[in-house]
Amino acid sequence: MDIAWLIAEDKIKTAIKNGDFNDLPGKGKPQKLEDLSSIPEELRIAYKVLKNSGYLPLETELRKELFTLKELLESCNDEEDNVQIKRKISAKQLKYDQLMKERLSTQAPNYHEKVKTKLTR
Repeated sequence: MDIAWLIAEDKIKTAIKNGDFNDLPGKGKPQKLEDLSSIPEELRIAYKVLKNSGYLPLETELRKELFTLKELLESCNDEEDNVQIKRKISAKQLKYDQLMKERLSTQAPNYHEKVKTKLTR
């Protein structure tokens, strides 16, 4: 075994004996594991670092804003405010649609044809 591994194990055992892990948040509750299967393996660590630092990809940020605006629209009773919110929703949706169209065209322009060919074999 590696010396660093042995040192780490020793420190963990000492911390357990001292009760350092007794008051951790979430103790006794199931862990919330993220499904990262849709993210390529070589990008998962970078994704986690960005997510933990509070960064959201632009498309995720736009979807979040759209969701919030739609909830706001449902609870709004003022007609003028409804019009303003609908305009914001329309602008955000347009921006999101353009972004997704650009991403799809740059990622794999022939992807649809490749999948179709693969499935029809």
